[in-house]
Amino acid sequence: MQHRTRLLLAGVAAALAAWPAGAATASETPAESAKANAFFERVFDENVARSPMFMTQLGMKTDYDKWDDLSEARALEDFELGVKQLAELKRTIRFDRLDDQAKVSYRMFVRDAERAIEGWRWRYHSYPLNQMSGLHADVPAFLINFHRVDNVADARAYIARLRGIESLLAQLMDNAQVRAAKGILPPKFVFGLVIDSCREVIAGAPFDASGKKSALLEDIEDKVAALKDADAATKASLLADANAALTGAVKPAYEKLIALLQAQEKVATTDDGVWKLPDGGEFYAYQLRGSTTTNLTAEQIHALGLREVARIHEGMHAIMQQVGFKTGAPAGSAAALQAFFKHIKEDPKYYYPTTPEGKEAYLKRANGIIDAMRARLDEFFTIKPKAPLVVKKVEPFREQGSAGAFYEPPTPDGSRPGAYYVNTIDMRGVPIFEMETLAHHEAIPGHHMQIAIAQELTGIPRFRKFGGNTAYSEGWALYAEYFPKEFGFYQDPMQDFGRLYDELLRAVRLVVDTGLHAKHWTREQVMDYFRTNTPNPERDIFTETNRYIVWPGQATAYKVGQLKILELRELAKKELGAKFDLREYHDLVLKDGAVPMDLLEENVRAWIARKKG
Repeated sequence: MQHRTRLLLAGVAAALAAWPAGAATASETPAESAKANAFFERVFDENVARSPMFMTQLGMKTDYDKWDDLSEARALEDFELGVKQLAELKRTIRFDRLDDQAKVSYRMFVRDAERAIEGWRWRYHSYPLNQMSGLHADVPAFLINFHRVDNVADARAYIARLRGIESLLAQLMDNAQVRAAKGILPPKFVFGLVIDSCREVIAGAPFDASGKKSALLEDIEDKVAALKDADAATKASLLADANAALTGAVKPAYEKLIALLQAQEKVATTDDGVWKLPDGGEFYAYQLRGSTTTNLTAEQIHALGLREVARIHEGMHAIMQQVGFKTGAPAGSAAALQAFFKHIKEDPKYYYPTTPEGKEAYLKRANGIIDAMRARLDEFFTIKPKAPLVVKKVEPFREQGSAGAFYEPPTPDGSRPGAYYVNTIDMRGVPIFEMETLAHHEAIPGHHMQIAIAQELTGIPRFRKFGGNTAYSEGWALYAEYFPKEFGFYQDPMQDFGRLYDELLRAVRLVVDTGLHAKHWTREQVMDYFRTNTPNPERDIFTETNRYIVWPGQATAYKVGQLKILELRELAKKELGAKFDLREYHDLVLKDGAVPMDLLEENVRAWIARKKG
């Protein structure tokens, strides 16, 4: 396989070596741009057709009864296809003859493809089974949230997918075993969390006699019951088949997976950073480049994090004084801040109770915060998303390892809304003072605003609508937490504290992610840094620390992206003076989809030049 890959790369090296050059005429530009866009659309279709799961997420029902192929052979096929597509682009499309949008598309396609080629070296440097993500938890979430059942054929496809879970998880296990043979295993703590998640999937009827239905059985029963094209006998037959698939395929598949996890747990170590992996330092540098879309080093990111933590602490001290919190410690001292942190952790007024009523009250208030922002969107944007948004609780089978909140995008056809998920397993993990900033981040003007708008853009290739990079998407969401402060939001000082609370988390991430993976910090060192510098509850500290360990570099993107978007806005305000329009700036940032930070900067500087005339 390695020899075949080397031959393929050598064969296309000449095509990748240089960008076409030459002057374009006005008549050539539309034709060449149309040719490029046709290429991007064809390639997108080629790639989507290779993923039944992505097709379902896009609202398509092609290969609706199938799962993705996780085999080594398929991975190589996908890699080779990507190399050939890049070579074709370089060989057949003249960059110099493209219009501005097509040039952006060209550059983004090249960047993504070249990163994938570079990443082939690191294809085993990941943990396909971890507590944050992985098919063990994604499979039930996928069926419940993405597999629509509009007719009997859809129900049969759902049941076929239930049966297919056995072979899908077998491939997942093969991937985990390949990595283990190369000495790449998650740290020991991961295994217990993943095992618990697997057991949750096969808890309840028809897997046991607990008297409670499993999430999958409840989902298929609800979907079949709602069918309008099926009589009672057909519905009964479908449910019998579903039960048989659950007990005959799903349960044994998860039991085998649990057995593998238990065996690997016995040989796993407690080393946490990717420095322990082969060429781990180079791998982490690759991860940082991808997450931040910059060339910042681990050392530079660590230093940036320390500066941001100190700045945010100053803002927190100011709010302490504003709310009149008294402590015996000197004003402005670390001890005073620690006393305030202790106060907000322990005072129950800052938390809804972990009861059905408390959870519902949280969701109701979250919707109210979103409505308040929605009412003022015209002040800040001219482009707004058409896709609806819902607020939902995280399902029980993925509560344990999930973050406190997250967002899932809508389908392009509007059949599924965007979803702001809140993890209500422990309401102390989602404090009341954090509600406003969290809603701005996950819903509007944050992720829902940015992702739904990107999907609804016209005139750009679909790979840009549905692709993205973390620095842009998370940088925008963190910026979306910040700028409402400038326009009268966060009137309650404690909600403003919540804004700083969340921003502090993103700054701490710069410190501890680089600490773990570049400076050889232990898991306990990270948790101690959290306890000293943040008011986060223990469950948060536990979940966040574990997240950075299995997703190296990802957490650095938020702050780096936010600071760049803010830096560019301030540059535009300074350069344009009275000509600066915030709505235009926001639309400019959102109108091209999730571009890398360097392309965003080029776009903003070009916009400034045009406005200045």
